[in-house]
Amino acid sequence: MADVAAPASANTVGTLLVEMAAVLAPALGADAAREARELLAALHDMPRHWPSLARGETMDAEAWRRALAAAARRARGAPLAYAAGQATFRHLTLVVDERVLIPRPETEQLVEMVLRLDAPAGAGGTVVDVGTGSGAIALALASEGAFARVIATDVSLDALSVAGANVRRCAGVLRTPVELRHGSLLGPVPERGLRVVVSNPPYISLDEASTLPPGVRDWEPSVALFSGGAGMATIAALVREAAPALAPGGLLALEVDARRASLAAELAATHGGYDGIRVERDLTGRERFVVARRREEQG
Repeated sequence: MADVAAPASANTVGTLLVEMAAVLAPALGADAAREARELLAALHDMPRHWPSLARGETMDAEAWRRALAAAARRARGAPLAYAAGQATFRHLTLVVDERVLIPRPETEQLVEMVLRLDAPAGAGGTVVDVGTGSGAIALALASEGAFARVIATDVSLDALSVAGANVRRCAGVLRTPVELRHGSLLGPVPERGLRVVVSNPPYISLDEASTLPPGVRDWEPSVALFSGGAGMATIAALVREAAPALAPGGLLALEVDARRASLAAELAATHGGYDGIRVERDLTGRERFVVARRREEQG
């Protein structure tokens, strides 16, 4: 909506919210005003209540055009984060668009879990974020300074382009550099003795596509959503590849869904290279995460 003209007068947040709601109303009906507030807050990386408190503040012409263009994208069905072009993840604000998955709260919990479970090892070692997408996991871990090296891989060059933009955006808060590598799973990581392999891999089967919300199915990248083998093929490959890459006692941490968590744990157990295999629940009580330790070498 690049041809939207900036207002000649009354260019306040309150007036902008009215215009945004008018753009959103045909698609969102009674939710248009609330969506306008949430979208404007996301565009400015502010709390949700900020637009209501800032109604009298003025907006410059570029911010006005950007907000109305974002409202038009949202009205066409784009998820709010894609419409805004950014999303928050822990303490970071990341660029996101249709080339990468939108970071979710469950993945924040995955980061917290890695930091908690791996804390006894102290600082140092290498962590690999497999299928990094926007770079959310890798950047969050790099900002903590718990590892000497942070490597992030993705099979999608488009995703790595977004991740690269986020590496630059977050450079000021990173305590460890993030190395981006192109390739499938651990293919571009010849290093061995890894301390952690962490991933939110694709785990949805194509048969389940019709059950997904339109905002996911029609907008988020299929390469990051869908996997063969009833959704288990990528998980199985990662379980196989991680075992020889991890140091003895090294951590494998996966985010999956409730239907596949126990299956992923069974794969790790069947492999024979892991100990301490367990399933952990997310904040809603659903089985969501699988963690395992590379089996210690026997003397």
